[in-house]
Amino acid sequence: MLKSLVLIAALAVCGALAACAQNPTASTTQANTVETGTVIGDVADPRNRARIHTELASAYFERGNMGVALEELRTALAADPNYAPAYNMLGLVHMDLRENDVAQKHFERALALSPNDPDINNNYGWFLCRTGREEQSIAYFLAALKNPLYNTPARSYVNAGLCSPGKDGGLEAIGFFERALKSEPDNLLALLNLASVQYKRGQLEVARGLVGRFNKLVEPTSESLWLALRIERKLGDKAAENSLATQLRRRFAGSPEYQDMLKGQFE
Repeated sequence: MLKSLVLIAALAVCGALAACAQNPTASTTQANTVETGTVIGDVADPRNRARIHTELASAYFERGNMGVALEELRTALAADPNYAPAYNMLGLVHMDLRENDVAQKHFERALALSPNDPDINNNYGWFLCRTGREEQSIAYFLAALKNPLYNTPARSYVNAGLCSPGKDGGLEAIGFFERALKSEPDNLLALLNLASVQYKRGQLEVARGLVGRFNKLVEPTSESLWLALRIERKLGDKAAENSLATQLRRRFAGSPEYQDMLKGQFE
């Protein structure tokens, strides 16, 4: 089910929302640091030191500075070798570096230490999905959602929708995306990907409404304009199709979607 539009949408929108995989929560600790990552304040407790350095690693990871992130995580685990969020963060870093065997080891260690942690379950599920194990991933998203204290359930619902194998024609994915929207009505990933699935199922009016909401909430992307254009084309609204084509040309003339339009490759 992970067709090109769905994957591109995930990458394009996910960055604006924070990653589809969830980093350990950063805190005001980051404000009490200097550029070297030295922490100012009382860090005598080993667990507290591990937490602070894991949060610093998360901040460096967000900036794309993987080397410093790994240094901070080594410091975190030197302080507390059993701090599950540090292993979770290591999994994310190595996943981003495409060192999948190492990432797997760290995610598994994090889960062994904290099997009910929703963020770890969500992130390991996303890792499984990204490494071709979509069916296995769903169980971990569902495990994350079982935790009543999980404060970002929409993320796991969206990830489960993106990773649903699609053997049922997209019905399972639709269910996950709809639950994401029930939890977070303006979730951009859920809106765009649900619109894509409904378009493929021929539910054009439903898809039109969903992508229309997306394009009103944020600046349209090349993917959202292209999807909206194809919906209007199938619905026979030539004026709306031409308007969307103009927007696509004006905003995203270098995009693959615009090139597909020029070639007449609408499907």
